Amino acid sequence: MSRLKIAVQKSGRLNQGSIQLLKDCGIVIDNGKDQLKAPARNFPLEILFLRNADIPQYLEDGVADAAIIGENVLIEKPNKAEVVQKLGFSRCRLSLAVPKNVDYAGAEYFEGKKIATSYPYTLQTFLDKKGIKAEIHVISGSVEIAPNIGLADGICDIVSSGSTLFKNGLKEVETLLKSEAVLAKSQKISAEADEILQKLLFRIRAVLEAQNTKYILMNVPNDKIEEVSALLPVLKSPTIMPLKQKGWSSLHTVIKEDTFWEVIDKLKAAGAEGILTIPIGKVVL
Repeated sequence: MSRLKIAVQKSGRLNQGSIQLLKDCGIVIDNGKDQLKAPARNFPLEILFLRNADIPQYLEDGVADAAIIGENVLIEKPNKAEVVQKLGFSRCRLSLAVPKNVDYAGAEYFEGKKIATSYPYTLQTFLDKKGIKAEIHVISGSVEIAPNIGLADGICDIVSSGSTLFKNGLKEVETLLKSEAVLAKSQKISAEADEILQKLLFRIRAVLEAQNTKYILMNVPNDKIEEVSALLPVLKSPTIMPLKQKGWSSLHTVIKEDTFWEVIDKLKAAGAEGILTIPIGKVVL
């Protein structure tokens, strides 16, 4: 039986989010401690636990059919893998940072300076676009310490909250790119594996849609139903159920998380009362 081979980060920022996403898709994974390969119990899928930096090559060689990986890693190691879905977790940015006491006026500061980074390709691309000549020192880890030990004048590294920069006496001054976890597929994926990937993608999109959606219930005077319904960005149309109290109905629908408060204010102004929200597990469109 054909299986989809999907690579995920062995350890680090993306590992937990990747495994949780697959579990949210109803996929049960039999993985023990220190396993580098684990099959799914109820879906034709096999997980390869790999070093983050190695995943792009596995995709390019076709050893992995697909991967959950940081978009920044694919950009740093360009290959022919195709991003098929952004996943919305492990958001971060690749930024330049300098010591806090530096009077920074712009990217020209880095002219003739030394920059420590684990992302030389992305950094060089940025510098070339700006017409800046700088010396790049490639470091595989603990980049933040470089300015403190005199190795570099600044760094280029992944930033999430910025707390690591702060602890090391650095400040963020330029954002080169924004990144998040993505689902990518190899150009060498077989037709059978691609068919399985599309089934997985269907589940992933249902999970992602639910994460940005709330189910809401509200009581509405019957003479306000049309006005309230017109305010609702629903999948098709709201469900309306009569209440015991004469002249009132219960209206049920879904609403996007990013417009929630704006819409709620309008609903209240239009006469809706007793508004309740319920989390949604999946949204199958």
